[in-house]
Amino acid sequence: MSSGKFSESEYRNLSEFRRRLRIFLRFSEEQARTNGITPQQHLVLAVTRGHPDYPQVAIGALAEALQLRQSSTSLLVDRCVKRGLLNRQEDPRDRRRVVVWLTDEGQQILDRITTANRTAARDAALSQAVAQAFMDHMPEATPRSA
Repeated sequence: MSSGKFSESEYRNLSEFRRRLRIFLRFSEEQARTNGITPQQHLVLAVTRGHPDYPQVAIGALAEALQLRQSSTSLLVDRCVKRGLLNRQEDPRDRRRVVVWLTDEGQQILDRITTANRTAARDAALSQAVAQAFMDHMPEATPRSA
């Protein structure tokens, strides 16, 4: 008995993908805690370091990348600065903007977590090939004949 716009196999693929993704995310959250930071701080470090503007990432650009309000992002950045994970200063080219970059400690913590996460992603089969295979098996929803 099937209901919905996708086949049973497509729903199973989606379920398995989400299960593996959640396993990975939970592992990553635990790695952050093991390294003495919160999962949110880890996310700020990862997004900051991976941003195309690095090492001069504006708070507004971080907010957009994190999909958070600028005020929420600013509070997260404040906590990271207080913890010694990020440096913050006025943008020398535009004093209305504030830019951030990782401290040495922030970089070291991010490197440790990223190393562990890379291994976990391989173990959980969350490679790019698996993600692509998932997408290949999840076409756009089209009405099926009854």
